[in-house]
Formats: sequence, C-alpha cells, structure tokens
Amino acid sequence: MTDVYVNVIKHGEHMLVAVCDVTMLGKILKHGALTFEVKKSFYGNKKVKLEEAIDLIKNSTSANLVGHDIVNEALKERLVHPNAVMLISGVPHAQLIKF
Repeated sequence: MTDVYVNVIKHGEHMLVAVCDVTMLGKILKHGALTFEVKKSFYGNKKVKLEEAIDLIKNSTSANLVGHDIVNEALKERLVHPNAVMLISGVPHAQLIKF
C-alpha cells in the first residue's frame, strides 16, 4: 500500500490530522492568486501507510488532506464529500471538520 506523510496535532479533546502524499511534501501549488505550500512543519515527516492515515482521520476531529492518493482514499471511505474537494494546480485538497 502507498505511503503518506502525517502529522497529528492534539489540543485538548481535539485532534487535527494533516496528511499529504509523499510526492507532495515541500511542493508549492498555485491557482490564480492562491499560493499553497505543503510544508513539512505542518504535514510532518512521519511516513505511514495510507490505511493507517485513514484510521487516524476516522478518529480525528478535523483533517487537512493534500494529494491524489490520500484524497481519493478519503473519498472511497466516504470521509470527504466530493463537493468538498478543491483542485489547486490540479492537485486535490480537502478539509474536514466533525461536529
């Protein structure tokens, strides 16, 4: 299975999981006036299997996802609605917040 980079940020009872495809870390994406940097400081440097990242997302209160592999898997698992995915330089990005 595919590897991704993941960073888990906990604050009280909230848990944010930031995940990006391995190929996306350090990339700068542009779309019009928007510049989006896939920073190691946010997305982390811990490499895990895609299925482990999905488990972390399932247990999170929010998530930030960048890349074809992680966003497609989140869509397949019904963690993200297709209308919530935006493309930046052709790369899918999604955020989710659970209430």
